[in-house]
Amino acid sequence: MSRRHRHKAHVNHERWLVSYADFITLLFAVFVVMYSASKVDHAKMGKMAHAIQAGFTDLGVFQDSTGSKPMDGKNMTPSTGSADQQPSASKTGDELDTSELRKELGRSLASEIEKKQVKLWEGADGLVLSLREGGFYEQGSDVLKETSHDTLDKMAAVLQPKHFRIRIEGHTDNIPIHNTRFASNWELSAARATGMVRIFLERYSFTPERLAAAGYAEFHPVDSSDTPEGRALNRRVDIVVLGSAKSASRQTAKRMMKEPQVLGELNGPNGEPSHDTKAPDQVGR
Repeated sequence: MSRRHRHKAHVNHERWLVSYADFITLLFAVFVVMYSASKVDHAKMGKMAHAIQAGFTDLGVFQDSTGSKPMDGKNMTPSTGSADQQPSASKTGDELDTSELRKELGRSLASEIEKKQVKLWEGADGLVLSLREGGFYEQGSDVLKETSHDTLDKMAAVLQPKHFRIRIEGHTDNIPIHNTRFASNWELSAARATGMVRIFLERYSFTPERLAAAGYAEFHPVDSSDTPEGRALNRRVDIVVLGSAKSASRQTAKRMMKEPQVLGELNGPNGEPSHDTKAPDQVGR
């Protein structure tokens, strides 16, 4: 009877192919991702950057000038600065002179200015009409006093026919607030600013594109926060006259006129975005 011979098990020396295949697959995925990233539409990226910068300029976060710089933290400036320093407003050729407006407001609000309920001064962004809390609000409230309506009527009668853009800023002192309506000074300052915007729209028929609202809480004081008198001066609503709405439209148009030159450099011969063109190091106006 013949014996069956058992064959020795074959040793597989090709297991390295499994690891190699995994490595090749991962390497392929890396190059696919790198290729996709290189296909970013630089034209759309540049257009989006222009739109973001224009939006923040209208809100006053970035200064608007013909020689603007890249958008970074160094170019951010406070809205108004100190009232005691009273820096002169920066002006370009497109901005309207506010000196005549200041005279008109000074004549119309002479009694309120004398009572120190209102103060007129030149801020970094334009003419500032500062409404002190004592004449317009109860402390910790965003509801205007009934006695303040006459002052607002006189103020709006001067501002409404003009074409100046206006940013309304709410400011508080550094005493924390927490009541049934507001949990922080941020909310109080923003509520006062937006409430004033609503009055300008509904009662005085200002056009919406002229207006903006901002709440700064206690972080833009005009006096020391260490004394009751200083804190009282810091509790205010500032009406900042920025320039004309027509001027803003011209500046926007200029930005749009410059944009096709950038897009033209990024586009290929058929008008399609050129993926080989490198994005500029900085996007700005």
